[in-house]
Amino acid sequence: MKATYFKHTLNFKQPSGTSRGVLKTKDSWYIKLENDVKYGIGECGLLKGLSIDPTEEYEATLHWVCENIHLGLDVLYLKLADYPSIQFGLEMAFNSFSSSNPYVLFPSEFTEGKKGMVINGLIWMGEKSFMKSQIQEKIKQGFSCIKLKIGAIDFTSELDLLRYIRSEFSASEVELRVDANGAFSKDSALEKLKQLSEFNLHSIEQPIAAGQWESMADLCRQTPLPIALDEELIGLKDVTKKEKALLIIQPQYIILKPSLIGGFKGSQEWIDLANKHHIKWWMTSALESNIGLNAISQFTFTQHNEMPQGLGTGSLYTNNMQSPLTVEGEKIKYKPEHPWENKFNL
Repeated sequence: MKATYFKHTLNFKQPSGTSRGVLKTKDSWYIKLENDVKYGIGECGLLKGLSIDPTEEYEATLHWVCENIHLGLDVLYLKLADYPSIQFGLEMAFNSFSSSNPYVLFPSEFTEGKKGMVINGLIWMGEKSFMKSQIQEKIKQGFSCIKLKIGAIDFTSELDLLRYIRSEFSASEVELRVDANGAFSKDSALEKLKQLSEFNLHSIEQPIAAGQWESMADLCRQTPLPIALDEELIGLKDVTKKEKALLIIQPQYIILKPSLIGGFKGSQEWIDLANKHHIKWWMTSALESNIGLNAISQFTFTQHNEMPQGLGTGSLYTNNMQSPLTVEGEKIKYKPEHPWENKFNL
């Protein structure tokens, strides 16, 4: 078996606003394993401002991985503790290679096309009118769970936006999740949570910046609105430290992004700890192409989590790889009769 890697730059159909600026492109690297009869493919994706992977050594590390692929997944995974996205890409590639179908990593009723998963509709940051039009479109499409990024426009305008949504749709009609991306100061956070709680929100992700465990713990104890940890999980590699974080902070939810927390293995550790301590969780993709989204979706289905998941739709890019993944209403589904269209020169 030999290993190679290549880079592919994904182009957004339209510039997409996040708390870390407006995205027009996103880079992903792909690890390909192959022998004379089959191949496997895995995606390593970085998110600027969130991924902890050292970018200056990234391609050199990928080259080293391909040169030392004979060491096997278990050994390489341990050596790549500082590169969670490469850990994930390797896991994906090895699972893909060992499968009879390189795109079916976790066979299930999902990959057979028999069942789908409910996902949330993501509202991109922007002017109030733009966000409002997105919300209307998502509800029209059939989404009953909507996630909004907050912290980009002024807080009063964001409250007005939430007030508009609730004037049109009750909490029983539309579940609202908001993501602050750590935008609130620890001194103002509780008061803002009280104001947000008036709109019957499902939860708020990462109200204050990561790394302030005691302040976050205080918020989780006092909050009138369930708190979900997101960025807080990134960079915690040791399972003992992961459990310590959960025991100190005691959040209501945690959110898992495999590309940022060490792939399937890293996600499973968090899931097991969450279940042990009665903390609910959901999975979220991190702007991967359809290669990564496919793997995350299949893994998520095997966890039997009935909550709406934060899985992308693969429709953000002009040059994505066409896949059997599709969204019908508020569910992501895998249509095995739809072919994978090879745009990545695999």
